[in-house]
Amino acid sequence: QVQLVESGGGLVQPGGSLRLSCAATGFIFSAKHMSWYRQAPGKERELVAAITTGRSTNYADSVKGRFTISRDNYKRTVYLQMNSLQPEDTAVYYCNARATTAWTTLLGYWGQGTQVTVSS
Repeated sequence: QVQLVESGGGLVQPGGSLRLSCAATGFIFSAKHMSWYRQAPGKERELVAAITTGRSTNYADSVKGRFTISRDNYKRTVYLQMNSLQPEDTAVYYCNARATTAWTTLLGYWGQGTQVTVSS
């Protein structure tokens, strides 16, 4: 059974940092491209960051230079380090695993999401 379990979300002040984790089970982790998406109220789900099986990375323009995605194949976990957080980063963040790099499509396996709220 495929499971993606996110953790690390919460409430943080503007300028603060959070580190999200996503633990995966039920599939060959090293064979899947991993990514983080987010969805704010009233908005569509959007790609935040992605890392391929070859460890190539891709970031949304809005988070470049602030967020870093990484993966640990041994621990079957993908991370999202988020620095200099801003109120516009407030959203539910979802972990995704897929076999394709067609990041504009909502394919693959999804976690249940973790809430990130940036507010003073």
